[in-house]
Amino acid sequence: MSKASIFTPDDVSHMSNRLELLAPAKNAEFGMEAILHGADAVYIGGPDFGARATAGNSVEDIARLCTFAHKYHAQVFVALNTILMDDELAGVEKLIWQLYEAGADALIVQDMGVLQLDLPPIALHASTQMDNRTAEKVVFLEQVGFSQVVLARELGLSQIREVAAHTKMQLEFFIHGALCVAYSGLCNLSHAFSNRSANRGECSQMCRLPGELKTRQGEVLAENEHLLSLKDNNQTDNLEALIDAGVRSFKIEGRLKDVNYVKNITAHYRQELDKIIARRPEFHASSHGRSVHSFTPNVEKTFNRGRTDYFVNERSQGVSDFRSPKYIGEEVATVKRLGKDFIEVESTHSFNNGDGLCYFPANYATAKQSDDKLQGLRVNRAEGHMLHVLTVPGDLEVGMTIYRNRDQAFEAVLAKDSSKRTIEVDIKLTDTADGIQMTMTDVYGHQGSVTLAMDKQPANDQEAASVKLRKQLAKLGSTDFVARQISIETEQVWFAPASTINGLRRDVVEALEQARVDEYERPKPWKHNLDAMYPTKHLSYLSNVANQKSKDFYMQHGVIEIEDTYEKNGITEEVPLMVTKHCLRFNFNLCPKEVPGIKAEPMILEIGKDVLKLVFDCPKCEMMVVGANRQVKSDGREVIN
Repeated sequence: MSKASIFTPDDVSHMSNRLELLAPAKNAEFGMEAILHGADAVYIGGPDFGARATAGNSVEDIARLCTFAHKYHAQVFVALNTILMDDELAGVEKLIWQLYEAGADALIVQDMGVLQLDLPPIALHASTQMDNRTAEKVVFLEQVGFSQVVLARELGLSQIREVAAHTKMQLEFFIHGALCVAYSGLCNLSHAFSNRSANRGECSQMCRLPGELKTRQGEVLAENEHLLSLKDNNQTDNLEALIDAGVRSFKIEGRLKDVNYVKNITAHYRQELDKIIARRPEFHASSHGRSVHSFTPNVEKTFNRGRTDYFVNERSQGVSDFRSPKYIGEEVATVKRLGKDFIEVESTHSFNNGDGLCYFPANYATAKQSDDKLQGLRVNRAEGHMLHVLTVPGDLEVGMTIYRNRDQAFEAVLAKDSSKRTIEVDIKLTDTADGIQMTMTDVYGHQGSVTLAMDKQPANDQEAASVKLRKQLAKLGSTDFVARQISIETEQVWFAPASTINGLRRDVVEALEQARVDEYERPKPWKHNLDAMYPTKHLSYLSNVANQKSKDFYMQHGVIEIEDTYEKNGITEEVPLMVTKHCLRFNFNLCPKEVPGIKAEPMILEIGKDVLKLVFDCPKCEMMVVGANRQVKSDGREVIN
């Protein structure tokens, strides 16, 4: 096995102004669509060990995606970001080599045991599951071998600037999609109550369920509300501020989302970043080519739970919507009149056959089941603002607000080929001793040339022949290239059959494509500094250390005491199962920092039959969800109480 080449801090200077739009790929096809719609890189799950257990892909499919991506000098990152058990490490090592040989550009890693394996020369990215919040933590990760770090979603601009001031690593930040209510990696709620570990890619999303909030004295503050369910992240308005703070990789969440989500959201942020690049030419996209979309992106028309910029601009109200964790959609109408099988609405929108609509019944706040809240119906036939449905629901009333969570016309556009990605080229035709040479050079400096021996006879009508020849040379429609400039620098316009010129052009395109592939360079791995010291000496169960190699790693870097991860350590007492910056005291105007005389007493959260205690760490502005593990041992590997 080859030795890893070293990527030193001096090598990153050329990266400082490269902006990377990073999109999710549920599978290879979704990844290709993301790239066509403007992604500079995609992240995808491998066959196993990814934080989305249901979004795995074969090594062969990842290889296919890498081949496609590298045509545009886009990159493919593979998520191996679960904690690993001792008996899995050999399989992980083998898989990493397979992924490297398949062309993967980087691994997204949570478990430090990976750094103790025999690795190929592949770049490592620090997963957000590592809880990357502080400059000290990020500096350590840089020192031990990571070249990119996924920052915690909870960071504000000032904290990001602080991290950026202390590291040369590329900083990656989530800009869109679902928000995990816990600090990533600091949640054992799912494992404790359903034996499905979020750190093993199997989160049950217990946090999205409705619950009841009570004071310690028994006063009910909220009933049947989705109290831990956050709105979705949307940083559209903060992109330039994030760039100025030091972010260079802009990540879209959604490896479980459908392909239309990937197309729409990727196109949206591609256009937003391109606007910034157009104003500020010191920045440029990290991949090659320009995506032209056949639709107008609209983030409101694909799955979202509403929008929040979370804590980027510090804490504010409005990060959650307690009504529903589902996709409510755009507010589009008010009910004007009802019939047996039709709804007449007041609206400024147009409607389509097949649209999906929804509404909240008048009694939704007291409904006992989550599914009783948001109600949906489908438009069978739309005639202006007269919407024909199968049956008008009995709880739909005049005056109610109607939302649309499926725009059939928009979905139909996305279902077709909706983007083309092209690279501009200059074409030059010159003489050789016994014929002609065609050279095609892309705007990034890659070049392909082909010579053709021919009997050079001048064309009869030089002007007409020149016009015809230029048209032939510019015919690149089925390729990834588009002609920017065509130069005919031969002594004269020589006569040549159209088939001859077309064949020469095809050969030059093939030569340029091969040159682009040959000259593509994967990112190099970072140097591992064995002398680096971890910022703390003690690691609790929340540090997710699950195997001996991970323990060895931390001990080599100065950690003295290490607890097993929650999945293994047999904790029986009540402990924090989740640490979150989302604070229900703040949401209900009971924050001691905001309301004089209020004490940060614990609260009670009941989710179904499960009772949890909420404990508030006001100096840190954090809430802890405390409970006991009620699972029974169910396999031979994990210790379940």
